[in-house]
Amino acid sequence: MTAVFARTTFHDALARLADPHLLRELAYVGGRWIAGHDGAGFKVTDPASSATLAWVAALDAEQTGEAISAASDALPAWRSMLPQQRAAILRKWHDLILEARADLALLMTLEQGKPLAESSAEIDYAASFIEWYAEEGKRLNAESVTSHLPGAEMIVRREALGVVGIVTPWNFPSAMITRKAAAALAAGCTVVAHPSSETPLSALALAELGERAGLPSGVFNVVTGDAATIVGRMNADARIRAMSFTGSTEIGKLIASQCARTMKRLVMELGGHAPLIVFADADVEKAADIAIAAKFATSGQDCLAANRIYVERPILRAFEEAFAARIARLKVGTGLDRDSAIGPLMHERAIAKVEEQLADALRLGAKLAVGGQRHLAGSLFLEPTLLIDVPDEALIMREETFGPVAAVTAFDDEDEVIARANDTEYGLVAYVVTASGARQMRLGRALEYGMVAINRVKITGGPIPFGGWKQSGLGREGSRHGIEAFTELKYLCIDTAA
Repeated sequence: MTAVFARTTFHDALARLADPHLLRELAYVGGRWIAGHDGAGFKVTDPASSATLAWVAALDAEQTGEAISAASDALPAWRSMLPQQRAAILRKWHDLILEARADLALLMTLEQGKPLAESSAEIDYAASFIEWYAEEGKRLNAESVTSHLPGAEMIVRREALGVVGIVTPWNFPSAMITRKAAAALAAGCTVVAHPSSETPLSALALAELGERAGLPSGVFNVVTGDAATIVGRMNADARIRAMSFTGSTEIGKLIASQCARTMKRLVMELGGHAPLIVFADADVEKAADIAIAAKFATSGQDCLAANRIYVERPILRAFEEAFAARIARLKVGTGLDRDSAIGPLMHERAIAKVEEQLADALRLGAKLAVGGQRHLAGSLFLEPTLLIDVPDEALIMREETFGPVAAVTAFDDEDEVIARANDTEYGLVAYVVTASGARQMRLGRALEYGMVAINRVKITGGPIPFGGWKQSGLGREGSRHGIEAFTELKYLCIDTAA
C-alpha cells in the first residue's frame, strides 16, 4: 500500500463502460465514499497486460472501526424492518445488477482475467443469490414447541445475529460477496465486507448499485486495503458477531484463532482438492467433456476444480486421448477476446506454484501429454496442460492446484479409488462419472465430501447448501442453512396460568 491516491485510470478498455460511475476507487463506509488517511491507496492491474486499472483507497484500522460503527448504528433500524421491506430493496439490487451485467462483467474480466463469457455468467450467478435470499428472508418462521410445563406457551424464533464481517477472494469477486451478503442482509444483519486487493472493483461496483437500490447508510460497507490490517481489526471487534470467509485453509485457521477471543460465529469455505472418478462403464466422450468443465473453468483457479482425475484402467488410454484432444483445442488469451477459454493466472506466485507442481510430478515419473509451458500471450499465461501416469505422492495429487493443469492416474477397483479419493485433509466437492445407479448411490455415501456431483459439473446455486467437510470449511452458504448461519435462536416461555 502506498500513500499515492489519485482518481486516475489508465486502461483503454475502461472507455467501454456504459456507466462510468460503476468504476469506484473509494471505499464505501456509512453511505459515504471515502479515501484512505493521507491519501493511502494501492494499484489494481489487469493480469493479462499488467496495465493499471485504478488506484483504490487503502483504509486503515481506525477507518475499519468506523465502518463497524456505521454497521452497528444501522443495525437496529434494518433489523426491525419487515422482511418484505428488506426483500423489496434486495430485489431492486438484483435487478440493477442484471441491468448492469455488461459493465460488471467487463470490470471483472479486467481485474481478474477470466474470459468475458465466464464473467457474465458470474454476474448472473451473483445476482441469483440476492433474488433467492430476498424471498428466503420472508420464511424465517417461528416454531411452536409443545409445552412440557403446565400453564406455559413456548415459542422459538430466529433473530438477526448482528453485524457480519465478510472476507472474499479474487477468483469469484462478485458471487462470493453476494452469496454471503445477501443471506446476512435478508436475515436483518448489517455487513462490513473486505474484498481481495487484487479484485476490489467488482465489490465497489456492487456497493454503488446497492446504494441506488436503497440500501440504507451503514447497512452494507466495503472496506478496501491491506487484509491483515482490516481483517485483524474486524476479528478483534466484539460488535462483529460473525465472520464469513472464503479463501485458503491456512488463512481460515488464522481468522478462527483471532475470532476466538470474541466467540464469533464462523462460516468458512476453505481449500478444496476435488477428485474426479471415471468408471469403465462411463461414456468416454461425455467423461472427457465433464473433465474439461470441472478442471479448466476460471483457468483452473477454482476451489471446485477437479485436481485429481482417477480413471478405471480399461478406459484409461481412450479417456486420455479424448481429454488431451479437448485440452489442445482450448484457446489461451486475454479475457476480452471472446474466443478465449483460458485467461491469465492472477499473479506470479500462482504461476510459480503451478510450475513447482509440474516439475515435481515429472521428476516422480509423470508424463507430459499436452502443454506444460508459459504461453506467448503474456507472463501470467500458462498453456493448458495434461499430466498422465501421475503418482499419488506427487505434490499435485496432495495440494490444491490453482491453475490449468490436469493430473490423470489409473485405478483398478471401487474400494481402492474411494480410499485414495478420501486420503486428503480436504472435503469440498467430488465428481463421479458412472452409468451404474447402484454405484452412484454407493459413491455418494462413501466419499467424504460436502458435495458430490454425479455425471455433471454444475451443481451450485442459491437453493443448495454449499460447503465442505474436514478442513474445507465450517457451515454452509446458500439454501436456508446459509441464512440460518446469520441468526440466533431465541426461546420464549410465556406464562398462561390464570
